[in-house]
Amino acid sequence: MFEQIDNIVGACIQLTEEERRIFHSLLRFRRVRKRSLLLQEGDVCSVEAFIIKGCIRRYYINEDGSETNLSFAVEGWWVSDPQSFGEQSPSDMFIEALEESELLLLDYRSKNELLERVPKFERFFRLLLQRNLAHLQGRWRASVAHTAEQRYTSFIDKYPNIAARVTQTQIAKYIGVSPEFLSKMRSSMYRRAV
Repeated sequence: MFEQIDNIVGACIQLTEEERRIFHSLLRFRRVRKRSLLLQEGDVCSVEAFIIKGCIRRYYINEDGSETNLSFAVEGWWVSDPQSFGEQSPSDMFIEALEESELLLLDYRSKNELLERVPKFERFFRLLLQRNLAHLQGRWRASVAHTAEQRYTSFIDKYPNIAARVTQTQIAKYIGVSPEFLSKMRSSMYRRAV
């Protein structure tokens, strides 16, 4: 159960057997059903979740009631609301399992204990945060500088594993267009390619 997470952690920091034992003892395993909400708007994000198996999305509900997907996460990735978790404040997003999923959870108290007992994890979580910020910066830039078609092809190129697992409607909500617009755009792209 820990092999996958140990490989991810081991790529950033080297742990002794005792440090690894401490880390494992603070994680909780959880299996969640498809369409289960791990976080709802207004709730405090109480965990950071490592995905052993499954696909999860983070999204917002806009003022008009439409959804915007902020990100998807699959095996080997972490998912959380960093602001809500870090500040222990109400979240403005939802986190939903798009597939049956298996997770390793690190709650707020356990993470603080981990950071006290194994300070090396400060580096690990800093690197995760830097990657997340770089992703969000790239996402923001694409939203203002790229066409919908460019955003779509970029998503398909960068995340083929995710694109094969989520619906076109979910992809549309990620790139910021309606499902109908995405369908027409894909048809146009196909006709040009033939």
